[in-house]
Amino acid sequence: MFDQLSQRLQDVFQSIRGESRLSEGTVENALREIRMALLEADVNFKVVKAFVDRVRDRAMDQAVLKSLTPSQQVIKIVRDELLALFGDAKGGLIETSARPRVILMLGLQGSGKTTTTGKLAKWLSKQGRHPLVVSTDVRRPAAIQQLSVVAEKAGVRVHDPSGQMDPVVRAAGALAEARAIGSDVVIVDTAGRLHIDDELMQELAAIKQAVSPNDLLYVADAMTGQDAIKSAGEFNRQMGISGIVLSKADGDARGGAALSVVSVVGVPIAFVGSGERLEDLEPFHADRFVSRMLGMGDV
Repeated sequence: MFDQLSQRLQDVFQSIRGESRLSEGTVENALREIRMALLEADVNFKVVKAFVDRVRDRAMDQAVLKSLTPSQQVIKIVRDELLALFGDAKGGLIETSARPRVILMLGLQGSGKTTTTGKLAKWLSKQGRHPLVVSTDVRRPAAIQQLSVVAEKAGVRVHDPSGQMDPVVRAAGALAEARAIGSDVVIVDTAGRLHIDDELMQELAAIKQAVSPNDLLYVADAMTGQDAIKSAGEFNRQMGISGIVLSKADGDARGGAALSVVSVVGVPIAFVGSGERLEDLEPFHADRFVSRMLGMGDV
């Protein structure tokens, strides 16, 4: 996802590595290139401006410019400020003593929500948990069947009462079944739309009230860039999301959504989906993410 941006940033760093001393002009040229690289990667322009201003303030310090390794100091400043874009979130799910834990999967239609539900169930199973999944998407043809197929591949239980097409009743029924059979996690795959509408939000609010979720994860398609961020912001405003899952991060998206989403929406990235296999979901670790982007490997 970040190949092009990564290459641009590494080229900037390479250009200043050869300098034994850095002038303010050299730093400004580097910042101009970084700014253009971020904008071309579809990072939100307000986020870019604030980012570049912070890097400039730190990089123009005379102690940095006159140090023995000025280029390394500037690279470290850029890395630190990229990390700051993601806040101090640790990735994955927050600790809770609730049993069963209830996770609502939110997002627009086509974001990869159902597949991500299966991936998350698989990940939780590997953590020694016993998830139960349920679909409340009663409108989209074959949505319930799709989750059943995904769940079977993941090796997890599905709550699917025959003939029951009330989304709230399905969610509440899954919670009751989980308590009865000892499942310690319920993952609710909710309905999506092509765009946000009042009917959807009312349905989601009713489900939220019925099952009191511990986590509300918004699945954002990394391929849709800033549109995904706008939708995440609206879901957060109306529902209060606790984390974001970036799906389809293995695609050829420019990647700016990932760098913008925490600053713009104010919600941490919890997981990143980077492939089609059910195993292709991992907790988001900002330090690894940034290190890979800057060509430093998993530092």
